[in-house]
Amino acid sequence: MPLIFRSGTFKFFFYSNEGNPREPLHVHVRAGGANAKIWLDPAICVAESEGFNSKELSAIIRLVMENHSRIRQAWHEHFGD
Repeated sequence: MPLIFRSGTFKFFFYSNEGNPREPLHVHVRAGGANAKIWLDPAICVAESEGFNSKELSAIIRLVMENHSRIRQAWHEHFGD
């Protein structure tokens, strides 16, 4: 589970086994007992979420937008595509 970055209590990461065939570019976010999956392509949006409120999801989306290039680079370095 490669950790990309942390921001406050949020941890942004990938799972090493992202399916076969691999799912499109996305990032997972965890804080406390809450989890979310955020698509980056074709647009940044919440794929699924459990335990985050709307304010937290807005903060997560903002952080993903601010770190889009960083997440994309980490994805390609980790998965090699």
